[in-house]
Amino acid sequence: MSTVAPQVVRPSSARRVVLDGFVPVPSGSLATAPATLAWPAKDPGDVLDYEFDISPALAGNEKDTIATISVTIQPSAIGDLTLNSSAADGSVVVLWLAGGQVGTVYSVQVSIGTTAGRTIGRAIYLPVLALVSGAPPASALTTADGTAVSDQSGNAITVGG
Repeated sequence: MSTVAPQVVRPSSARRVVLDGFVPVPSGSLATAPATLAWPAKDPGDVLDYEFDISPALAGNEKDTIATISVTIQPSAIGDLTLNSSAADGSVVVLWLAGGQVGTVYSVQVSIGTTAGRTIGRAIYLPVLALVSGAPPASALTTADGTAVSDQSGNAITVGG
């Protein structure tokens, strides 16, 4: 008799952002604002895991872990990006995100409470682009080799009416 083997799901580090701004600043220098946090683009049809690593905020307190997670996504109309589930793995939040409107950059506001009482909140941006390509429309502008020309959102540029 054979049975289906259970699978271990490990989040992909390809979609991981790490909390920035916790690097010591030498005396006499000015601190600069950390870079905007952003995940790589997703297609509206994708349902993928996205990670937010807060370990720099917990450095020196390795026993402190994530206790609570709150997620707000903007914009949030019908058909926009949705949160399927969230989980914590030590100092990493794992969010499963689905859907979204092509050409929209979503702000995913993550608020985290730790077992030691720390509170960390950041906005992480997630652009949604048409990454799956179908046949371009007959009116699509094309290059000499027949490749459709697209705009920054991945939509074919059309000519005529």
